[in-house]
Amino acid sequence: MVEQVDAKKTSSTAKSSRFTGYAGQDSKVVKMDKVDLSELPRMSSGLSELDRVLGGGLVPGSVVLMGGDPGIGKSTILLQSLCKISETDSVLYVTGEESLQQVTMRAQRLGLATGDFSLLTETQVEQITTQALMQKPKVMVVDSIQTIYTEMLQSAPGGVAQVRESAAQLVRFAKQTGITLLVVGHVTKDGALAGPRVLEHMVDAVLYFEGERDGRLRLLRAVKNRFGAVNELGVFAMTDEGLKQVKNPSAIFLSKYQDPVAGSAVMATWEGTRPMLVEIQALVDTSHAPQPRRIAVGLDHQRIAMLLAVLNRHAGIATYDQDVFANVVGGVRVMETSSDLALVASIISSLRNRPLEEHTVIFGEIGLAGEIRPVPNGQERLKEAAKHGFKRAIVPEGNKPPKPFDGMEVIGVSRMDQFIQLI
Repeated sequence: MVEQVDAKKTSSTAKSSRFTGYAGQDSKVVKMDKVDLSELPRMSSGLSELDRVLGGGLVPGSVVLMGGDPGIGKSTILLQSLCKISETDSVLYVTGEESLQQVTMRAQRLGLATGDFSLLTETQVEQITTQALMQKPKVMVVDSIQTIYTEMLQSAPGGVAQVRESAAQLVRFAKQTGITLLVVGHVTKDGALAGPRVLEHMVDAVLYFEGERDGRLRLLRAVKNRFGAVNELGVFAMTDEGLKQVKNPSAIFLSKYQDPVAGSAVMATWEGTRPMLVEIQALVDTSHAPQPRRIAVGLDHQRIAMLLAVLNRHAGIATYDQDVFANVVGGVRVMETSSDLALVASIISSLRNRPLEEHTVIFGEIGLAGEIRPVPNGQERLKEAAKHGFKRAIVPEGNKPPKPFDGMEVIGVSRMDQFIQLI
């Protein structure tokens, strides 16, 4: 239970909080065919992978919320982006957690060139908006929303009421002035954004950092975006010079083996607007427990149990006395159903201890009746596999191209038993 004081607004406060429409325009009813779309010019963030996740760049007056575990790279990527933007436009970095010296030392340590770059250490939202009105930056970063408070409420910073009201004032300010606002948010133990759920509804885009803090790769995923596609994925590598963009993520996620190994299959997944090749590994071992274990990393563990039941019913391959472990190499999360065929292939390969044929890519969805269903964007997935030297592809019959594919043998399957015999 949270006590929230409904403070009486003064005339000046009420006037400043009045929503005047997008980018400072007065609110009025407009016919859709009369809307001028040139009002939303995009601006590059300075990082092409970040632009991809945002849907093409930053939109004036938009509010972007970025979440992730501590130390994952949220402040680093925003600092890199602001330094790039400051070469042509004015930017403001508001920090409520670090001193001005700490932010400056990080920028120097990363070797970043700063142009029209302003810093502000402040946690009161009214002071932040006042200073921002004086500076008139093109882009502003608030790090982080859990440290910001408003004088209208008496509760401590980080509370539900303070986070909600402070975020509402910042969103209102961004819409009125047309300043692009990037907000950092803390996450809970479960990986969700800390604070009220309404925080995600108020902003225009929500980005999440994925990956392990001690790992090299960082994945930036959009789970909400009013100006672009959701589930878009940006891949970065953490180095001593900050986050480096990974232009060809498929080459990073694929392992290189001297000899073929059992339990490994390569699939072509679809992330946002581009295909990506990832490796799925499975380990099947005799279980000594009354209840065999089904553990998945980067995959839906409930779907593994379903696929094992389909494998038993329609292919006669039983795993009721086997522990099954599945993993997606590189820390990627693959939640689309196109991973079914590759997962089943890696499970059978590990169970029989027989490696799959080299230079083979597999993707497709498996139904409960044992049928192989087609998946979206099949042609683009095949082109990505051919670009990386794969010579053979096993795909659903519905995804088989009508004409022969250059440099690649494409085999279409329609039933589970047919797929088992093929591999």
